[in-house]
Amino acid sequence: MFNWFSQIAAIARFGLLSIPQRRGSVAATVFGIAGVVAVLVGVLSIGTGFRRAMMASGSPDAAIVLRSGADTEMVSGFGRSETRLIADAPGVARNATGPLASSELFVMINLPKRSTGTDANVPLRGVEAAAPAVRDNLRLVSGRMFEWGRNEVIVGAGAAKEFAGLEVGGSLKVGSESWPVVGVFEAGGGVAESEVWTDAKVLQQAYHRGDSFQSVYVRLASAGAFQEFKDALTANPQLSVKVLRQSDHYAEQSEAITRLITSLGYLIAFLMAVGAVFGALNTMYSAVASRTREIATLRALGFGRSAVIVALLAESLMLALVGGAIGGGAAFIAFNNLHAATMNWQSFSQVVFAFAVTPALLVQGIVWATFIGLIGGLLPAIRAARLPIASALREL
Repeated sequence: MFNWFSQIAAIARFGLLSIPQRRGSVAATVFGIAGVVAVLVGVLSIGTGFRRAMMASGSPDAAIVLRSGADTEMVSGFGRSETRLIADAPGVARNATGPLASSELFVMINLPKRSTGTDANVPLRGVEAAAPAVRDNLRLVSGRMFEWGRNEVIVGAGAAKEFAGLEVGGSLKVGSESWPVVGVFEAGGGVAESEVWTDAKVLQQAYHRGDSFQSVYVRLASAGAFQEFKDALTANPQLSVKVLRQSDHYAEQSEAITRLITSLGYLIAFLMAVGAVFGALNTMYSAVASRTREIATLRALGFGRSAVIVALLAESLMLALVGGAIGGGAAFIAFNNLHAATMNWQSFSQVVFAFAVTPALLVQGIVWATFIGLIGGLLPAIRAARLPIASALREL
């Protein structure tokens, strides 16, 4: 066994020393594989970042209540009496001011993107005083909170970066009026950072919605209180509601676009991988061709076929792993934490999120590079091992 490993090490050493003579084809293979990994990781980081933004928006002890049959807030609706019944249900956490429940109104406004100047749908949310308490990690980072009863707004940090006029001191048009932006808030990277907030009563008046709402966000006494809360609402004949944990609600919201982006990423990577495999095949075949005498001589000296195959596969794998590392590093530098906005197909509103190049994606890129290296090196390795020794030596 020791002799077998020694044979592999000797053949691999000769292969590595010959790389300078094959630097053109070797570089093409390495950077071809790097391109596959960079594109794969880059595209998948979009879906990962989008899903992370949505999942960061809800915790197990927070719930959202919609009208029964509604998939989004856009098609939901409640009257004031219904929102009171929801807020008073068992399982809802309370503080000194009452239940931690915020009845909210959700409308769309058009704002120009800073990058392109084109209009996009931006969610304008009317909230009640408990709104910050029913969401995680929400805090003002500049300016101040809007005054209740006044036409003022605060904006999420993502929306402030992505859309024009949303910096503190700016303003946005709501109907015929301009509402000043008085503060910017963060929400742990969650979807709330894509929104603009104002007083729900002010928004009702501006859009002639009477005393209606579209959803109720609540903080539960504990994560285990969800079932009690849900059972109380669904059993109440005065209500027709759909009750979800906020984490489950946002997971549903992100499912379609995440699936699309992931499928697209794999398709592009597969097509590029086919080209990279041919590049690896060309490199390893040229390596075998340039080392025919060397391989034949080693075989004549007693080196086994399996040692030749393993050594050439190891060389191919090494080139692939170098390409994978370069591609993963390039993807991390170029894409990680890159901010962008895309349409949430469920609510038809823009969601601002950051690309996320996670360790899992980098490992996935290395796995792809490994497969490309194995496939690209296998056939040349088999050919090298099957070269007839006598005829190979006569070719020289």
